[in-house]
Amino acid sequence: MTFRSRWAGPQSTGQSVHRHPRPSSEPTDGLCPVCSSRSVQPFVRVGELQYWRCDRCSARFLQPDQRPTSTVERSHYLTHCNEPDDPGYRSFLAKLADPLLERLPATATGLDYGCGPGPALAAMLREAGHEVALYDPFFRPDPAALQRTYDFITCTEVAEHFHNPAEEFDRLDRLLRPGGWLAVMTSFQTDDARFVDWHYRRDPTHVVFYREETFRWIAARHGWGCEIPTKDVVLMRKSIDSV
Repeated sequence: MTFRSRWAGPQSTGQSVHRHPRPSSEPTDGLCPVCSSRSVQPFVRVGELQYWRCDRCSARFLQPDQRPTSTVERSHYLTHCNEPDDPGYRSFLAKLADPLLERLPATATGLDYGCGPGPALAAMLREAGHEVALYDPFFRPDPAALQRTYDFITCTEVAEHFHNPAEEFDRLDRLLRPGGWLAVMTSFQTDDARFVDWHYRRDPTHVVFYREETFRWIAARHGWGCEIPTKDVVLMRKSIDSV
């Protein structure tokens, strides 16, 4: 397991600071964090922050050495007020829950990956008759949850925090049983002209931004089916023939 900050690298001590170094002429490792391609180009600079785009998978991402530390991330997450019983929050999560539930058998076993401190989605899926395990590196750091396999995995408002998305999606693939569903909700990046003022970019813990074509690339890379049932939701299904 390699988590640094919330979502990548070795386990953080929380001692480092959030740095905004002068942007270089290429990302610090020269690679797209989603597809590991070197086909990356400067995208836009916002103050001291440098963003890049990938010509292979179409992801946009923050320069790696400008990502927030775990201390900054955790403090920001604690400002979120997502209560499991909040009807408005449940309505928001239903964008993912409803189409996923239509595709699941009567009883299935799932994982809420990055569940946060108030796992409302897990509660909704349990109410529908499913077993749901929880994992979050800050709020539910249960390594046993990552030693099982699942019929479905949910990631709601999580993928944009991944520091190493390629590694994370490989891990999720290993956790999925053949025929299993990976359900992701994140705001799709669609308009380059509005990126600078986009509220999603302004969240300091959002470091990777996905387009529909990015998820279709991820799905193809793993041999998954890919459906976009509604705005900002992608359902990817692992092949039944996967070994």
